[in-house]
Amino acid sequence: MIAPITPIGPIAYIGPGAGFALGGSLLTLLLAVLANVVSILAWPFRAVWGAIRHGRALRRAKIRKLIFIGFDGLDPRLTERWMAEGKLPNLARLRETGGYGRLRTTYPALSPVAWSTFATGVNPGKHNIFDFLNRGVKSYMPELSMAKVTAPARKWRRPTVESRRRSESFWTILGRHQIQSTILRVPVTFPAEKFNGRMISAMSTPDLKGTQGSFSLFTTSSTASSTASSTAGSGGSGKMEGGFTCPLERRADGLQGWLEGPAGLKTPLCIRDSALNIQNQKFALRPHEFTPWIKVRFGPARGIVRFLVTGTGPEFTMYASPVQMDPESPALPISHPAAYSVYLAKLFGSFATLGMAEDTWALNEGVLGERDFLSQAYSVFEERRTMFADALAKTRRGVAGCVFDTSDRVQHMFFREMSEARGEFGGAIEEMYRRMDAVVGETLRHVDSRTLLLVLSDHGFRAFNRGVNLNAWLREHGYLNLAGPALPPANPGAEAGGDYFEGVDWKSTRAYALGLGGLYLNLRGREPEGIVEPGGEARQLKAELIRKLTGLKDGPADNDKSAVAIANMYDADAIYAGPYLDRAPDLIAGFSDGYRTAWGAALGRVRGPVFENNDHAWSGDHCVDPPLVPGVLFANRKIDAKNPGLEDLAPTILQMFGVDPPAWMEGKPVFQS
Repeated sequence: MIAPITPIGPIAYIGPGAGFALGGSLLTLLLAVLANVVSILAWPFRAVWGAIRHGRALRRAKIRKLIFIGFDGLDPRLTERWMAEGKLPNLARLRETGGYGRLRTTYPALSPVAWSTFATGVNPGKHNIFDFLNRGVKSYMPELSMAKVTAPARKWRRPTVESRRRSESFWTILGRHQIQSTILRVPVTFPAEKFNGRMISAMSTPDLKGTQGSFSLFTTSSTASSTASSTAGSGGSGKMEGGFTCPLERRADGLQGWLEGPAGLKTPLCIRDSALNIQNQKFALRPHEFTPWIKVRFGPARGIVRFLVTGTGPEFTMYASPVQMDPESPALPISHPAAYSVYLAKLFGSFATLGMAEDTWALNEGVLGERDFLSQAYSVFEERRTMFADALAKTRRGVAGCVFDTSDRVQHMFFREMSEARGEFGGAIEEMYRRMDAVVGETLRHVDSRTLLLVLSDHGFRAFNRGVNLNAWLREHGYLNLAGPALPPANPGAEAGGDYFEGVDWKSTRAYALGLGGLYLNLRGREPEGIVEPGGEARQLKAELIRKLTGLKDGPADNDKSAVAIANMYDADAIYAGPYLDRAPDLIAGFSDGYRTAWGAALGRVRGPVFENNDHAWSGDHCVDPPLVPGVLFANRKIDAKNPGLEDLAPTILQMFGVDPPAWMEGKPVFQS
C-alpha cells in the first residue's frame, strides 16, 4: 500500500504506507528481540575474530584508519570567505597543513543523488538515484526514489523493505576485506545495509505512520484554518503542508486531545497544570522548550515523539514532532546490526530516527518559529555529534564516518537572512558554520600519522527567489495538454491541471516534468500512454526542448534586462551511462542562481504561471545548474587531483586501504601516493 504524498523539504516524499509498523505479530517481535540479544552477546567474539582477520587485510594499506565528515550543503564560497575572516580556524588549519579544493557535484545537485555517488563511485546511471522522486513504472504518479516498503500479504508478517540504490558502497567492499566501518547518517542508507560494520540509516527513513514526516499542531482553536493562519503570522494562508491540526477540548480537568499513530490508531493525551500526561507518563511543559523524547505505543508499534508549547493565549497551541520509530525497538531496519540502534539508545538515550528530522515544513507553515526550529535542528545535531564521538573513540582501525545534515537544513531555511545580517537571525548560517568547524576541531584529536581525514560536502547553496513550473511552460507551448470536456479529471471535484497531473490528456501529451528538474518524454513503450516514438522522433523532440528552454527568460524574451531562469538543459544520454539510464529523466534543467522548480511543479502541477515568487521560509537551495554549487573537500594530506568529483572518493578510500577499486567504479583516486 502506498501512503498519501506528504510534502516534506523541497518536494513531497512518498511514504511506504500508513500502518506498516503493525504488520508484525507478537512472535515476530519476540524473535527480533531474541536476535538482538544474541547479536549483543556474540559481538565481543566477532570483534576478536574480526581483529585477527583485520590485521591481515591491512598489510597493503597506506593508512590504518579513515575518518570522514560530511557537512551536507557546506558552500565553498561561504567557507572560503569565513576562513579568510578567521572564523573557521580548524578548517583553515586543515587546508594549510593538508589540502583543500572545490568538489564537483552530481547532475542534478541533490543530496540523494550526490551521496549515492560518494558511496559507490559511479554516476546515477549506475546507482539508479536521479532525484528525490521517480515516476511510477506503470503510471505517471510520483514515488520515492530511494526505498520501497511493501505491506505484507498476511498481517502476521513484516513488510518487505528494499533499497533502490544500486552498485556497492565502498564500506561493503571494505567489509569483504575485513576492514570494518561505522557509517552514521549517510543519506540513502535505508534500509540499513548488511555488511561487515555498523550503520545508522538516514534520508528516506520514514516515521511510524509511514510518511517522510508528519507533524501535529494541537490547538484549542475552533477551526484548523484559523489556527494555521494565526500561527503563520501575517500572510498565513491557513493551509497546512507537511502536517495536520489536532483539536484540544477544554474540560474541567484540563485540555484533552489525541495523538495519532500508524493505521489510524490514536492515544489520548491531557494537559493540566502546565504538564503533559500521556500513557501514564507526565512531563512538564514550558513555552518554547521541547520535552525530551517521549516513548509511546500504538498496539505493538513503539515510537518516540517530542512536544513544544508554541502559544498559551488566547488559544493554546502545541507542536508535536512526527512520531518516529523508537531506536530501541524499530519497526523497520534502521541500523545494522539491529542491536546497534538499541546500543546507542541505551548508552545516550533516544534519538531522532526520521530521515529528515529537522521539521522544515513546520517552519514554512509558521507552526514553529525560527528560534524553535533552530533549537530542534541543533538538538538533532548534538545527537549525531554524540554518536560520532563514540564511534571515533572506539575506532582504532577501519572507517568512522558521519554526515551532519543540519548544515543543509539551516541554509535552506535562513538563506533569506543572509542579506539582512543585522537582523535577529542574520547570523544563523555563520553560527552554523562555526559549529561545523568545531566538529572538525574535535575530530582532529583522533587523527595520527596513519589516519586519513576527509571533510566534504555534497554541494553548495544559492538563493531561491523564484520558482519555475516547467509543466506550465509545456502546457503553454502545446507539449502537454489537459483533458477536454469529454475527458473529466479522474477524481470527482478535482481541477484539471492540479497536482499529480490531474486531468492531463496523455494521448496528446509529448512531454512532462516531475521532481526537482527532471523532464520526461511521453515515450511509447515506456510510459503507460506514451505517444512519442523512440529513436529519431524522440531525439528530435529532445533537441527542440533543449533549444527552447536553454536561456529561458523570466520576462519578455526580447528584453535584454529579463533574467535568465534556465542556464542549461542537459540531455541524460550525454551526462549518464549505465544499466539504469532508462529510468532517468530524459532532460535535466540547470536553473540559474535565484531559481528552482516551483513548489507544485515538483508534484506534477500543470496549471498556474510559468514563474512565481517563492514566499516560503525555505529560501535557499541547490537544485540549480551544478557548476554553480560545487561542494568542498578538505584532507589532512595534499590533494593531487586538479578537479576532484564526488565519484572519486570511493576509489580513493579503497586505494588508501590497499584494496583495488573494482573496474565498474568510474572515479579516480585523488591522491597520487
